[in-house]
Parts: sequence; C-alpha cells; structure tokens
Amino acid sequence: MRPLSNILITCMFLVACGQNTHYAPVTDSRQPPSEKLNSHHVSRGETLYSIAWRYNLDYRKLAAANGIPSDFKIYPGQHLQLTESVTPTPPPLLQRPKLTKVSPKPSRPQKSRSKKETPVVAKTSPSPTMPNPNSWVWPARGKLISGFKSNRGLNKGIDIRGNLRDSVIAAAAGKVVYSGEGLRGYGKLVIVKHSDKYLSAYAHNHRILVDEGASVKQGQKIAEMGSTGTDSVKLHFEIRYDGKPIDPLKYLPKR
Repeated sequence: MRPLSNILITCMFLVACGQNTHYAPVTDSRQPPSEKLNSHHVSRGETLYSIAWRYNLDYRKLAAANGIPSDFKIYPGQHLQLTESVTPTPPPLLQRPKLTKVSPKPSRPQKSRSKKETPVVAKTSPSPTMPNPNSWVWPARGKLISGFKSNRGLNKGIDIRGNLRDSVIAAAAGKVVYSGEGLRGYGKLVIVKHSDKYLSAYAHNHRILVDEGASVKQGQKIAEMGSTGTDSVKLHFEIRYDGKPIDPLKYLPKR
C-alpha cells in the first residue's frame, strides 16, 4: 500500500488540475453591426428601401451606386455595394471669350450717380424646409414612452405604448415600399414613402394590413399594434430624410 502522504499529494494534484481546466471562449454568433459592412447579399422578401433603411442610406444614392434602374427593383441573390458615393459629373469647361482689338476712344468723364449700386449677392441653395407639423398625424394613440436619441443611433425614432391590436395609422399619405419582417429588431414592419426624400416606418406590429405597392391615405389603418421583435406591446415609429433618421416629434403636432 502507498503511504498516506503520497495519496494526499496525488488527490491535491488532481483537484488543482480540475480547477485550472481551460474552456474555449464563447463568441457572439450574431451578425456584426450593419454599419461596418461594405456589401449586402439580397435575400427573398427584401426591397431596396428596406436595405437602405437597414444601413441608414439614401435609397436613391444606393440605387445609383449599383446601377439599379429608376423602378428600384432588386432580386434575390443580387450583390449590392453599400455605398452612397456616386462618381460626380465633371462640370462643363468654360471657354474663354476671344479678345478683339479695339481702337481706343477718348475717355469721357463719367457722371456721378445719385443712386447707390446694389451689390450682387451669390445665391445659395436653400436648406431643407421642415414640413408643416399639421401635415402629419400621430401614428397611434397611447403614451410616449421613449424619445428620439441621435447619439450613436440608440433610438432612431419614438416608441408609443398601447394595447394588442390597437390601430396603427399612416402619419401621412404615401406608398407602401416595404411590408414584412425581414429587418432584425423591427418585427413586422411597414415602410411608407411620402416623397423622394421622406419615408416613415411602423414597427413591432401584430398584423400588417397593407401590401407593398399600395397607396395609403393619411389616417388610414395600416397595421395592428403588437410586440413582434420586442418584449412589450408598442409601436416604434421613425421618419427618415434622405435616408437619415430625424426626430419625429419635430414633425408631429403637439398633443
């Protein structure tokens, strides 16, 4: 038989080895943040508008950068470069006027002008004007529980609390350019195009009542409030201008 001391030493060694067991680190298998990606592989059900929305891009510039025609149609399996950069068209070259020799004429004293000449001021392109708040309506009844936060995109819109199946209405007239649940974190989502520059989104719906391509009127019921893609019943509402999130509270009438 082994001495008792040897047995105790062996047991202590085995315990120490068990405590120092190394495990492979657990890695996050989720998709990396979309802003860091340079390209996108189009999946079934996606539209150019939903892809541009996902990456905070202007759908028009995204289309131009990928040679997509004006109907903005894309197809599953298509490979898109996630860029808004478009090769600028060089300005036309200005031709210098030909100089002709003119015989000098005797100079005459100029008469003094009584009126002061108005200086010419270069015109600048006007900044985007904010729509009249009365032209938008609230997309749902309920208490505002979360506001817009522009820092690092923590909240790109507002959240409105409600009850399951409460009405979700179009905040302004437009055309439905996305209807589905292909955007992670939005659940069942509707995106409405109001103009070339303005789009709005309605997320976490329980049921969607409009199809892509449908024209909707302001105040028309387009969905029912739900909790898809989130942990509570609410409506997440966003407005985008040229693809960038803006504060909806600056556009909606005051309650």
